[in-house]
Amino acid sequence: MSFTVHGLAVSRGIAIGRAVIVASSRVDVAHYFVKVEQVEAEIERLRSARKAVVEEIGRVQHSLGELGSNDAHPELSALLDVHLMLLQDEQLTNGVKHWIVDRHYNAEWALTTQLEVIARQFDEMEDPYLRERKADLEQVVERMLRFMRGVASPVAAPRPAATDGKSDTLFDPSVEVPLVLIAHDLSPADMLQFKQSVFAGFVTDVGGKTSHTAIVARSMDIPAVVGARSASHLINQDDWVIIDGDAGVVVVDPSAILLAEYGFKQRQGEVERERLSRLKNTPAITLDGQKIELLANIEQPEDAVGALKAGAVGVGLFRTEFLFMGRNGKLPDEEEQYQAYRRAVEGMQGLPVTIRTVDVGADKPLDRTPVRAGEDHLNPALGLRAIRWSLAEPTMFLSQLRAILRAAAHGAINLLIPMLAHASEIRQTLALVDRAREQLDARGQACGPVRLGAMIEVPAAALTIPLFLRYFDFLSIGTNDLIQYTLAIDRADEAVSHLYDPVHPAVLQLLASTIAQCRAQGKGVSVCGEMAGDVAMTRLLLGLGLRSFSMHPSQILAVKQQILRCDTVKLATWAQSVLVAEDPAALMAD
Repeated sequence: MSFTVHGLAVSRGIAIGRAVIVASSRVDVAHYFVKVEQVEAEIERLRSARKAVVEEIGRVQHSLGELGSNDAHPELSALLDVHLMLLQDEQLTNGVKHWIVDRHYNAEWALTTQLEVIARQFDEMEDPYLRERKADLEQVVERMLRFMRGVASPVAAPRPAATDGKSDTLFDPSVEVPLVLIAHDLSPADMLQFKQSVFAGFVTDVGGKTSHTAIVARSMDIPAVVGARSASHLINQDDWVIIDGDAGVVVVDPSAILLAEYGFKQRQGEVERERLSRLKNTPAITLDGQKIELLANIEQPEDAVGALKAGAVGVGLFRTEFLFMGRNGKLPDEEEQYQAYRRAVEGMQGLPVTIRTVDVGADKPLDRTPVRAGEDHLNPALGLRAIRWSLAEPTMFLSQLRAILRAAAHGAINLLIPMLAHASEIRQTLALVDRAREQLDARGQACGPVRLGAMIEVPAAALTIPLFLRYFDFLSIGTNDLIQYTLAIDRADEAVSHLYDPVHPAVLQLLASTIAQCRAQGKGVSVCGEMAGDVAMTRLLLGLGLRSFSMHPSQILAVKQQILRCDTVKLATWAQSVLVAEDPAALMAD
């Protein structure tokens, strides 16, 4: 009987195939107490499991390097590094030992108990991307549990159960029977094997739009639905499954009519993708001759490869905080950062790279002692984060600034400062930039010029744009936080997430005012939040005067296609009517 499962649409396209189920290995973990003389043996079991997983990831990384530039995805490499760092995390290892030594829990019970302790800390993080790194920790634990139970990695050799006498042909290389993977979750290592396998798409019970599975799926352009809750329990091995990555719907045991309908949509999608790929080298110019700048958001230096492949004309946002995370409190030094920024600059082959200074703090403490004893971060979204944290840690901040200035000797760099709101913060920041340059001059180290920019992501900044334009060469609008702070909505809170509205009149007024003032002063302005990559917002942003968009590389061609069909002169009049509308969304839907 046909039924549907709903989740989050994270990667476009249609996949149709037989289901291969991978259940969570944490189900029915054994719980028992061990004797005092067994404690050391349990700890040794954990050491062996960790060592085995480290070696397994090492083998995957080696095979990743052998794939060559066409198949090696920087997202996978970066996420594998995250998993290795989590395996060495003292909070995980020491916590597990505590449960074994002090409580006499068996190794599996201790491991899952400590996972729940750390998972609660991830749940309290404000940033959705970092909050969803909990999934990476869960996968590390899953792999250790599989080793202790003697279970193979999930996608190493899946074989669906025989239900119709055809399962033997599913893995016959001479017979192309499409398969889709249904799992509780997928690790980066699993995703690499997935890339090399016959799977046509995947569905996971957990995950969000910024989870690693979603990121990798978008980079590989694979149909995927995440957050489908109990999909791995509702779907049986070898069921026929349709994955609608555009709508976030999974159809199980579809009728012949539905199969035909989605088969047609699948062919249409393939034609559309081929057509979009032809736009890579087409300049992003509107019908009335306006040249639009399409930039890429990246998290690691190696992401530059994907940015160039998508036709980006530069990097509009390099999120440097991902160089700082998961390091057991040991921050990257100046030399390590310099080499990372240099790789990004050289990877873009002469195109400009906008590097945002580290955006951590409060909810992202980097496993370090708080700056002020007693900090409890009751409201981390309003706490010591971004530039506030950097100014509170001048030694760290100067180290990053020196690294960026040194990298600027190798190519064009724009230096972007997050979450500024006060004139005093601006002056302190610029003074530190000057000091960093003086320190390099004193050392006799080469450094290059940088354009200075500020992120507009709190209403206070958006309402005092003239102040920012006096000090900065360009502005970048971070719409994710700007919407959150303008509407007083915690976008991580499911109870109020439906009120998170990108086209709320107040949000649009702040956007329009910021863009207009920058253009009037001849200063560059871009949008680097989710709105930039949303094709439903492209026409409005163009009508408001935006000429620079920064987004995930996989979104660039779709946005470019929309731009090529637009006339900004006509859109300007329409955009003004949207601005004064009581219900802007209704006008945009017309």
